[in-house]
Amino acid sequence: MAIDHPIKTLALTSANVSEGKSTVTDNLAIVWAQTGQRVLLVDADLRRSTLHWTFSLDNREGLTTILTSHAHSIDLNKIIQPSGIDNLSLLPSGPTPPNPAELLSSQRMKDFLKAARERYDMVIVDVPPMLEVTDTQVISHNLDAVVLVVNQGQTQKLGAKRAVELLKMAHANLLGYVMNDVVSDGGAGYGYGYGYGYGYGYGNDGDDK
Repeated sequence: MAIDHPIKTLALTSANVSEGKSTVTDNLAIVWAQTGQRVLLVDADLRRSTLHWTFSLDNREGLTTILTSHAHSIDLNKIIQPSGIDNLSLLPSGPTPPNPAELLSSQRMKDFLKAARERYDMVIVDVPPMLEVTDTQVISHNLDAVVLVVNQGQTQKLGAKRAVELLKMAHANLLGYVMNDVVSDGGAGYGYGYGYGYGYGYGNDGDDK
């Protein structure tokens, strides 16, 4: 999907809260880093940030520090933090601002994304749910692609449909979906049949944020 237009900035969102968006985002960033690519994981969910809790980071500075600064330039090395995982760097949200949507749609956010694209092989962004606030709509068209996380037991079909409509209205490049927290009819765990006589089973540890 990135043959004609390389994807270097990717956001993951969901229709509503508590559908596993942040957990999927964090794990995707880790897996990508394990392939040897330099990855920056950004917490742009400025209202319900989780990155600093997941990785035990200091959240006194972060994305909001960059977006609210009046300095002509900012040393990202002083704000971006190591993850303890090879090739993975982290940018927490920073202090909660009174105007998240305005910050995410600002020229400074565009400048930051441009700088991050030049510095990293992949920038993965955790953004707010589509149906909760307008934050993701205002930033999505400045990103190369968006993936929608759908929770099998929680996401409503109408909610997912509306989230897709909003992304299209924002001219976002929707790559597809991640079906999260899948449980087969036969019990716990994932079960996929590919129609070739083989069964594939994946364990489900039940972890979902």
